[in-house]
Amino acid sequence: MVDDIKKTALAVVTALITAVSAQLSFKIGPVPYTMQNFGVMLSGFLLGPYYGLLSMAIYLALIAFSLPIAAGGGGLGVLIGPTAGFLYGFLISSFLAGVFRRAIWREGSRREVLMLWLSTLVASMPIYLLGFFVFYNFAMIDEKLLIRSESAVRAFNLSFSSPTMVIFAATVLIFLPQDFFVDHLLAVLVFRYVHRMLNERGVEVD
Repeated sequence: MVDDIKKTALAVVTALITAVSAQLSFKIGPVPYTMQNFGVMLSGFLLGPYYGLLSMAIYLALIAFSLPIAAGGGGLGVLIGPTAGFLYGFLISSFLAGVFRRAIWREGSRREVLMLWLSTLVASMPIYLLGFFVFYNFAMIDEKLLIRSESAVRAFNLSFSSPTMVIFAATVLIFLPQDFFVDHLLAVLVFRYVHRMLNERGVEVD
């Protein structure tokens, strides 16, 4: 019971970390650059699959209650808008991050650090796939979103003739380097630090 209460409290904390990381953003297109993937991965690493998912559910609930903690603000409109797919992907990705951490992590060796970091490529896929799918359906009926996507892609010196590829690049491709080399790596390193600190105090991460 006490352990469940502690994990629930930590789920709230990691939800708030995700909220803060959403504010570290800038826009070059219809989908803003943020550091939210850091909070998503960290929640799964620290809390495991189920409480990691709970953390992201708390985050979405706070958005639904109109707290301006998403990159696009707050309210139900954010959860049914063009970028809503990314937010719903957080639920699955935090779960997967927890699954991979349990499967990989033992003593925190360099190999485990590398393997956990590489696992984020798979764990983050639901974010990108749901984000692309939802945004694509909006962009196909809203020319402004497509035009903004083309502008974002051109900013990276990319060019595609297919609207599908333009949208995929604007919602997925241009985000992969930053997410993997910054957000995901930072989440792994922070988890390793916290894991060592807890071990020194005789606290085991489930």
